[in-house]
Amino acid sequence: MTTLSALQSLIAQGESSTLEFKRSTAELRRAGETLCAFLNGDGGKLLIGVGPDGSLVGQEVADITLRDVAAMLGRFEPPARVEMTRVDAGNGRQVIVLEAAASRQFAPFVFESKPYKRVGSTTTVMSQEEYARLLLDRNHSRHRWENQPAVGVRLEDLDREEVLRTRATAIEQRRLSAGTSMDVGDILDRLGLRIDGQVTQAAQMLYGTRFLPDYPQALLKLGRFRGTKVTGDILDNKQEYLHAFAMVREAIAWLDRTLPLSARFPTGAINREDRLPVPAEALREIVLNAVIHRDVSNPSSYVAIAVFDERIEVRSIGDFPSGVLAEQLSREHLSVRRNPLIAEAFHRTGAIEAWGRGTNRVIEACRAYGIPDPEFVDEAGAVTVTFKAEVVAGAPSRDQAGTKLGLSRDQAQLLEVAAEVRTLPELMAPFGRTNRTKFRDQVLAPLLEAGLVEMTIPDKPRSPKQQYRTTDAGRAALLIARRE
Repeated sequence: MTTLSALQSLIAQGESSTLEFKRSTAELRRAGETLCAFLNGDGGKLLIGVGPDGSLVGQEVADITLRDVAAMLGRFEPPARVEMTRVDAGNGRQVIVLEAAASRQFAPFVFESKPYKRVGSTTTVMSQEEYARLLLDRNHSRHRWENQPAVGVRLEDLDREEVLRTRATAIEQRRLSAGTSMDVGDILDRLGLRIDGQVTQAAQMLYGTRFLPDYPQALLKLGRFRGTKVTGDILDNKQEYLHAFAMVREAIAWLDRTLPLSARFPTGAINREDRLPVPAEALREIVLNAVIHRDVSNPSSYVAIAVFDERIEVRSIGDFPSGVLAEQLSREHLSVRRNPLIAEAFHRTGAIEAWGRGTNRVIEACRAYGIPDPEFVDEAGAVTVTFKAEVVAGAPSRDQAGTKLGLSRDQAQLLEVAAEVRTLPELMAPFGRTNRTKFRDQVLAPLLEAGLVEMTIPDKPRSPKQQYRTTDAGRAALLIARRE
């Protein structure tokens, strides 16, 4: 801020959460309180020499004036960096501009032993609870678990292919220099994942290959339950210890195999539209959030995905970051990263952005899909995101395809016959049928479409050499159909 015209443009904006006016240095104490609030928030500018109505009054600035301002700035704890400039306002008067940048990593700041925060255009004393939480966060940021050395973990213990995949994708996204070497150590250094040559715990969680007994928090739990409660029958149960990138891929692949596909023909369209119960991009975003923002410092931490008949739950251990509330996730909110190094590695690959809009996109996708907004709950040390959707309505899941398929007797028998590769005449033989077209349309085609039977020559369905076989999903459907 060096010109009068620029100053006038700023004044015209009026007081706000990041701008305040003080008529003179007689209000220095109140000025210090406001600067403290700026430091604890999003930063801001304080103009001394401007009336509350925006009038440019200026004041005479003598040496004693500057000493008083310097003394005021010395009453912050911890010491704060506040930039001071002066702008000539005419008639020998000046406006003192004090600019405090956002300094959340050093917050909370106190002025004369009291912490302040900004609420709209008002400065107020921070509550004791909020102050304590910020103080805890400050200590945590200086001694974050992910920054600590991973004792006993060497470069050779990491998933080299995954590290190189990160490098290649980050370069493609222009978030890493194309000149970055293929040396794993160099890549980790550029990602801030190695300190003084020592692999960090963030690197272990991102690329590790061995997790027990030292890192049990690298746990992914996947479960499919019949009904609406975990006490119902378990149709699928899987638990694995994986690094973060593999965890995301495995969770999404499992959901893709487990969730059903329903088919419909949109009005005016000739092509069928396959639909999952929940938009795929919404599920992906929530899975990414769960993996990236969980409390990796907690040995009992995990990510769990549970699929019920009427909902899908994604749970991760760890509260919301301080300053973020569940009700804020549907509107513009701060991007607060619990694990900055882990989040940054995903950001470099283009998997996430850095603006805190992920949950907004999830909600928008669900509304466009015609399903209810997801529910975000922060309770008992865990965050759970619930999608309400009929999981078993419509077509079967690919791993449990018999659940709501309603296999006919002939279709169930065909799945048994096709356990070994068969030609069409060989498939028809046990049924005593001679009309190939009817058999193909009534018995075989629905199983092919559902992915329960596959062709050995997919690109030539009418080839005389064509053969058919039951898929893994078909065998699972047959087992469930027998059980039911």
